[in-house]
Amino acid sequence: MKDLSASIVVYRSPANILAQTIHSFLCSTVDSRLYIIDNSPTDQLKYLAYDPRITYIFNGKNIGFGAGHNVSLRYVIEQSKYHLVLNPDVYFDTTVLTSIYQFMESNPDIGQVMPKVLYPDGRLQPLCKLLPSPKTLVIRRFFGFLKNLLQEENYTYELHFSGYDKIMDVPFLSGCFMFLRTEALKKVGLFDERFFLYTEDADLSRRIHRLYRTVYYPEVTIFHYHQRGSYTDPWLFWCGIKSTVSYFNKWGWANDEERDSVNNKVLQQLSYGSSAGGD
Repeated sequence: MKDLSASIVVYRSPANILAQTIHSFLCSTVDSRLYIIDNSPTDQLKYLAYDPRITYIFNGKNIGFGAGHNVSLRYVIEQSKYHLVLNPDVYFDTTVLTSIYQFMESNPDIGQVMPKVLYPDGRLQPLCKLLPSPKTLVIRRFFGFLKNLLQEENYTYELHFSGYDKIMDVPFLSGCFMFLRTEALKKVGLFDERFFLYTEDADLSRRIHRLYRTVYYPEVTIFHYHQRGSYTDPWLFWCGIKSTVSYFNKWGWANDEERDSVNNKVLQQLSYGSSAGGD
């Protein structure tokens, strides 16, 4: 897969978990290139760039998730047909990339794919989402202690009713594993660097979804540690708040006709009404 590249943005990432991610990618392809973009204060993770297929770029400061990936995307966008945005806490077997690559080759109308994502213990991570509304993100961020309210909100927002067992078009796919068609990126642009951390995946998926299909592909599975740091780290929490505000400033708060139209279309296509008894 010479026309496939990938990037991992790291920031003080645990070396043993990052090594597992790197190993997963390198073992899945012979001639693809991997970029490690290091936003850490020191380059102590540089030793993990042990393979000639790896390009290590040390920024010396934390420039953010999207901006970090953009460093590599600017290198590869004219060379690679596909690019994988990969979290440093993901691992998978050698069948995953080949299967998704072939799926994308057979469906040129698809701009982005995400496989089924599990925790290491085998539990499903519900990472297929509708476009977010302020109400949804407020409930998820601040009212998690109201279990029934949270479950009711997530049932629709995270498409639980779909069963996560079939290929489906989803407008917001997680940034932990974004298999992207670079042709789509040429049309919609790269990550919006106004989002330092969080919501940049929602923004990019949304822009791709305007022109291409953005697809959940459960025929293959990856594993994601998914630390949910913003729920325990005050600085990450603040990053999440700022990015959320930036997202709604860009796309609209209560009034977002595109969001409403896209979400309603997705729910209709997935037969939400018949599965869940209506909204």
